[in-house]
Amino acid sequence: MKSSSLDLKTIGRILFALPFGIIGINHFVMVDFFSGMLTSFVPGGGFSIILTGIFLIAASISIITNRLIRLSCFLLAALLFVFIVSIHIPQLFEPEMAKFAFMQLLKDTALLGGALLIASTHKDEKKKR
Repeated sequence: MKSSSLDLKTIGRILFALPFGIIGINHFVMVDFFSGMLTSFVPGGGFSIILTGIFLIAASISIITNRLIRLSCFLLAALLFVFIVSIHIPQLFEPEMAKFAFMQLLKDTALLGGALLIASTHKDEKKKR
């Protein structure tokens, strides 16, 4: 019975992480699309989009490979919080973006909660001596 719950935990962890890796890759491929989402609160334009893509890919790899998951999930939660505060909330006040921004805000809030849940319940492997 214990192995089946471990399997579900592994599957859940991978399913949680995979979209972040794909979205991270999209940050390289679709820079113009993501640039259109930036508000004046986000400095760096294209550079910040590429940097965010790197962070998302790194978090995804870390979570999938079961390495430094706690740190990665806490950092991912912080990044999602930055998205909420600097992109989604300001877009709520733009009439043409409000509905889309609200849905993105809800999605990123749920993902932030998931990242915190994984970080708080996962025990990183101890170094073998």
